[in-house]
Amino acid sequence: MIGPNGAGKTTAFNVACGFVKPSEGHVHFPSIGQANLKPSQLAGAGVARTLQGVGLFPHCSVLENVMAGGHVRSHGGFISGLLALPSGVRSEWALRRDAYAMLERLGVAEVAARLPSAIPYGIAKKVSVARALMCDPTLLLLDEPASGLDEAELDDFAALITDLRSSMGVLLVEHDMEFVMPLVDRLVVLNFGEVIATGTPNEVRRNDAVIAAYLGVEQ
Repeated sequence: MIGPNGAGKTTAFNVACGFVKPSEGHVHFPSIGQANLKPSQLAGAGVARTLQGVGLFPHCSVLENVMAGGHVRSHGGFISGLLALPSGVRSEWALRRDAYAMLERLGVAEVAARLPSAIPYGIAKKVSVARALMCDPTLLLLDEPASGLDEAELDDFAALITDLRSSMGVLLVEHDMEFVMPLVDRLVVLNFGEVIATGTPNEVRRNDAVIAAYLGVEQ
């Protein structure tokens, strides 16, 4: 989903994730046969999301941030964890192990013990993806993953998205068309909250309305 700044891309994500109520229509989730889910229901529906920026908990370590993404599938329970019962301890250690393995998968395990403020922005972006992946999603929503990254980090993130697409659906919001074009099969283009084009990257690239929206040309 692409479009100039202010086109409504993040708002569309917020509607899909239940943070904003749609004025009409609905968002359907075929995996569970429901529509217009609440944010608390997303993980159970196999949907995970990253935020603009990184959205990490500043006073938790990188590892703890990633663990937070997996608590939806933790079986120890709050009380057993609070009382340090054996089932809670086992569940917590399993979650810690899985979170570290996820950081290893994304190539950033060396920062596991650090606070988010002590790591580079590009790595923090990967940590936010690692946290989202901890709920084993079938659909991953990425909100402007390319923003704030340098050229090398863009190439690295593009490779990550390509890898993720082999095991799950990926829907990303971006305004950087050059970053998006090689990564996707289908594009939806928004401008001022309206869909102005849909199609393959080649089709959208040649669309007059899209060119006008990005270049500020009046139709």
